[in-house]
Amino acid sequence: MIDRLETIKKRYEELNELLIQPEVLSNVKKIKELSKEQAMLKDAYEAYERYSPILKQIQESKALLRDPDFAELAKEELNTLEIEKEKLEAELEIILLPKDPNDGKNVIVEIRGAAGGDEANIFAGDLYRMYIRYAEIQGWSVENLSMTEAEAGGFSQAEFLIKGNDVYSKLKYESGAHRVQRVPDTETQGRVHTSTATVAVMPEADEVDVEVNNADLKIDVYRASGAGGQHVNTTDSAVRITHLPTGVVVSCQSERSQIKNKEQAMRMLRARIFEEVTRKHEEKLGEERRNKIGTGDRSEKIRTYNYPQNRVTDHRIGFTVQELDRVMEGKLEDIISALINEDQARKIRGE
Repeated sequence: MIDRLETIKKRYEELNELLIQPEVLSNVKKIKELSKEQAMLKDAYEAYERYSPILKQIQESKALLRDPDFAELAKEELNTLEIEKEKLEAELEIILLPKDPNDGKNVIVEIRGAAGGDEANIFAGDLYRMYIRYAEIQGWSVENLSMTEAEAGGFSQAEFLIKGNDVYSKLKYESGAHRVQRVPDTETQGRVHTSTATVAVMPEADEVDVEVNNADLKIDVYRASGAGGQHVNTTDSAVRITHLPTGVVVSCQSERSQIKNKEQAMRMLRARIFEEVTRKHEEKLGEERRNKIGTGDRSEKIRTYNYPQNRVTDHRIGFTVQELDRVMEGKLEDIISALINEDQARKIRGE
């Protein structure tokens, strides 16, 4: 472990030097690459900076045990240092686990109403509000990208960008089918119905991650529909982009400006291509995808929201909280922490 930490320290300090070199400062792509690498090493570097002096102090205290005048004091100090050492080693064990290179990224979230008709779309709207409130609690910002409102309420589809620190590290476990059990407003006999909405969480990809050739794009502009007023409905501001090599299609009409819609659509396109490339890579590795908490597939039922019992259950780790009302207000931290802890525990066990 010490050898690995020394290597990390050396590389982190090397990156500090590289990031102030004139040839790097004039290269935006290089700055992004090096800054991203340094950010991934930062926690380990800082923990080692705390751990290293403790090791030195332990050696000094052990030497003092042989001196009768200082033995008692050294023994007390040694006990305190050993406790601190154990705490830091447990922290380092987690920090040194293989990192997901996407953890520090912003995310694009897509929510769709699935099985259950109007109720599924209404639930998709509830999930959208839940994630918006969670983002607010975390101090993140949200940009709507493509929103298709449903007649009965909610959304048949909603795509939005969440920006902030380490967003993907917390929201990456949310991909899959979310099931709701409740009595819909339209139900006259008080029967509980089951509906589902699907969630896809994709790390935002930039040009460093995905290079998109303009010659591979088919771009269509068309008249926007839905809410937005007369201007939206009478101008060709909506944009649809097709990536010909992969067949990925995205569209955006949330902005009045065609240029802004194109920018948003390109964000969505890069994220989808990046997600597809990552999925294929994981499938080749096979074992890595199987050992994940959830595959990220839309069809995988990951969570149930039971309104009559005020209960939320995450089926992947068997975790239940009787606080559905708080969860729907964005208080997701207990569930997300449980998922992160289980993921780390599995990695420590070598699963």
